[in-house]
Amino acid sequence: MASPKGSFGQNFIYKSMTNKIVAAITAVGGYVPEDRLTNFDLEKMVDTNDEWIRTRTGIEERRILKGEGKGVSEMIVPAIRNLLDKRGIDATEIDCIIVATVTPDMVFPATANIVSNKVGAVNAFGYDVAAACSGFLFALTQGAAFIESGRYKKVIVVGADKMSAIVDYTDRATCIIFGDGAGAVLLEPNEEGLGIKDSLLKSDGSGGDYLRMKAGGSAYPASAETVAHKEHNIYQEGQTVFKFAVKGMADISAELLERNHLTGDDIAWLVPHQANLRIIDATANRIGLPKEKVMVNIQKYGNTTAATIPLCLWDWEKQLKKGDKLVLAAFGGGFTWGATLIEWAY
Repeated sequence: MASPKGSFGQNFIYKSMTNKIVAAITAVGGYVPEDRLTNFDLEKMVDTNDEWIRTRTGIEERRILKGEGKGVSEMIVPAIRNLLDKRGIDATEIDCIIVATVTPDMVFPATANIVSNKVGAVNAFGYDVAAACSGFLFALTQGAAFIESGRYKKVIVVGADKMSAIVDYTDRATCIIFGDGAGAVLLEPNEEGLGIKDSLLKSDGSGGDYLRMKAGGSAYPASAETVAHKEHNIYQEGQTVFKFAVKGMADISAELLERNHLTGDDIAWLVPHQANLRIIDATANRIGLPKEKVMVNIQKYGNTTAATIPLCLWDWEKQLKKGDKLVLAAFGGGFTWGATLIEWAY
């Protein structure tokens, strides 16, 4: 299999120009369920232990959304309401809602449409983006383009996943990793040039063999056989994905800084996808950032897929200062990967 390179597969590059409107994050909201699944709980379910999980992933516990009929929208709604309350605006002012998720409430209608109805965003259009763990960055770039066009003034971008819905809790290779959560940001035009400055987004479809959920789509519709073979659960070849993730996240972060003539000294924070602590450390080392400049909350949430980056912003929001330069970086199934440069606007 070819290694992830910009020249292979799909490659999308976006750059904000200084003579255009800049899309800035003006509020952050988040939500995680109350129920915790600790490493000690998992010891009772599969052949694993707390020390093994912590040393290899950095995870101590993860949040789980429980309750019959509760989909990912149940977490998105409070995250958006949290955001609206902070900004002091009404849901009717929102122009668009983009939801990045691989665990939608249902195949259709889009979870974004369901959420718009639940929060009262009656003037917003919405749709979902499926790019796995990179989904929030892909959706953020799209949302920024809507703002920069001048046509829209308020766009909400959500990263959210209910990974517990597709995890096989008898598979110790995957059940220790994933949790549930939702994070959301509001994008608005900025007149000071602060906001989303540059993004590099890439994909390599051959990676789908190594991290995927096989059934549930049109190729393999749900059947007694697909359910019996657990093909509606996450499948991952851990070592292969780990190698590609380390290279993908680290290289694209370095490339983003290089093309913007920046070094690690210019960056206030690295906001990495929370997949594995060793991947996070490798990315930070690649761009020369010390641990104190890296947002890490994997120990308490696990890997919430599209939600990890906005949940980091939610957790660290009070520490961010106007003008801070942030690098957001992710790697996900498919494969997808990307990095975004932001100058914090408030």
